[in-house]
Amino acid sequence: MTKEKTETRSIMLAGVGGQGTILAAKVLSEGLKQMDFDVKMSEIHGMSQRGGSVTSHVRFGTKVFSPVIPEGAADAVCGFEKLEALRYISWLKPEGLIIVNDLETYPLPVLIGAAQYPAGILESIRNLRERCLIIPAHRMALDLGTSRVENIILLGALTASLSLDDHPWEDTIRDLVKPNFVDINLRAFEAGRTYAVKESI
Repeated sequence: MTKEKTETRSIMLAGVGGQGTILAAKVLSEGLKQMDFDVKMSEIHGMSQRGGSVTSHVRFGTKVFSPVIPEGAADAVCGFEKLEALRYISWLKPEGLIIVNDLETYPLPVLIGAAQYPAGILESIRNLRERCLIIPAHRMALDLGTSRVENIILLGALTASLSLDDHPWEDTIRDLVKPNFVDINLRAFEAGRTYAVKESI
């Protein structure tokens, strides 16, 4: 990242329970610490059961005083599900980057027929923010063999898009992921990075 290390930078990861949002935030936070940043991370949970809204705030710089990102102050928002991306887009700076997983996860009101999943979400996001990367992380994960690595695909895209290249992220993944799942997570991370570089927003 080309910004001065003295400046506090803020990244929000937003998804639903069961998507691995918190694991991705932990890998991101640990990697940034190993890059000699001061890092603060906070987690905010909605409904406790699988499917509830989950956000993680990651802030880093020479000295970070608060772990919580003020609304309108995020340099990047990474939406693990497209409705969650739209829900938290107001946290993003006007010139900030939004990364969106092209995935629909229906909340309980939609599942029971009490509400409809909104149409035109991606179009709304594109209209609201110029710097927007739509990534088919769910399909890409299935191509690798399991949907459980969507989070690491998105993390790879995020680090590439923000030019956070001065760190061996693969080592951090090895440290934080269970040994049996390291190889597929490494492939997922590289797939996300490759996709982001190809799109080069």
